[in-house]
Amino acid sequence: SSGINAEYGVVLPDGPLDFPHSMEPQLRQLGLPTRLKDGVIVLDQEHTVCTAGKVLNTQQAVILKHLGNCMAEFQIELMSHWSNDVFTVLSESNSAMEINEPDSEDDDVIEDVNEN
Repeated sequence: SSGINAEYGVVLPDGPLDFPHSMEPQLRQLGLPTRLKDGVIVLDQEHTVCTAGKVLNTQQAVILKHLGNCMAEFQIELMSHWSNDVFTVLSESNSAMEINEPDSEDDDVIEDVNEN
């Protein structure tokens, strides 16, 4: 995605590109020096899409997406989960506490699952 630093550089060599011919105008609009030759998209000269460590702009991100290169990393930290009427809270030390669904609404049942 745009706005992040490129993890690695991407350079496209001159020659045919493996895209449908209908994408040629879009690739040209993104700044690639392309043309159609016998129904095949051809890159007229070597083109540097991005350089490692430099911030990606929108055009570069779209080109990388079309090429199947993913430089954005998505991470989540699981802090809790609910399963079979048991709510489990995970702490920073990766220990877990379970809160079981009680029969009455006034009493919470908490079990330390690490003691087992």
